[in-house]
Amino acid sequence: MPVITKITQQKKDKECFNIFLDDVYSFSVHETNLIKFGLTKGMPLDEWVKEDLVYEEEIQRAFNRALHYLGRRMRSEQEVRQKLLEAEFSEAVTREALLKLKKLGFLDDQAYSEALLQNQKTASGKGPNAIKAEMKKKGIDPEVQEAVLEEYDPAEQLATAKRLADKAARKHSAVAPAQLKQRIQNALQRKGFSFDIIKEAVGSIEFEPDEDEWTSITETAGEKAWRRINAKYKGYERKQRVKQAMYQKGIPFDRIDAFIEKKELEEDGE
Repeated sequence: MPVITKITQQKKDKECFNIFLDDVYSFSVHETNLIKFGLTKGMPLDEWVKEDLVYEEEIQRAFNRALHYLGRRMRSEQEVRQKLLEAEFSEAVTREALLKLKKLGFLDDQAYSEALLQNQKTASGKGPNAIKAEMKKKGIDPEVQEAVLEEYDPAEQLATAKRLADKAARKHSAVAPAQLKQRIQNALQRKGFSFDIIKEAVGSIEFEPDEDEWTSITETAGEKAWRRINAKYKGYERKQRVKQAMYQKGIPFDRIDAFIEKKELEEDGE
């Protein structure tokens, strides 16, 4: 049976030790396993114990790799599992490392989900549906998802949706009301808010422009359509295509007709 003849501390990693069996280097162990197995010089080491040591060392290596990964930011259990498997740790070693991480409080999907919720709703203005999709992507248990999302109060959801809707309305004030309303609805839906929240948030916005704003909206949409279509079409077909393009932008027919009439008069006066 091999005997431990020398134990030396590694220079680069003071927590690791080199084990020599019968004066020949055999393997290295972390300080934790050195103490756990009571390794000392002169101790006989049978093959079974050596295999256990090697297995524990793999778990320790996986644990340390995970700690380094977690040191950058919080991660879900699924993210850490995937990282360890990508590093070619076995399923068994990965499972043991995850259990150790959870036992010591380094992995906690409940805490992770709560932090994710706060970040997503505060920094990104996301609604519960989008946050739930993100949790699912991170492998969070459905029951944990539901429990955490219950903390997202409907009143807070509505306040966030209203803020986003108001910001969009001010940013795109040159867009016709019908089109602007649709844009905001689509944006809030992508953000993950429910139909009821979107409906109430959009309903709080005053979409009807004053006369000067309508003039600007009509001129902007009309000039763009006229330049594009006038290069290819003339007469009746041009008129119909411009009318269609402007209507799709949410411009009322009476304003469209007035714009086209003005452009035709300008053309006749040239």
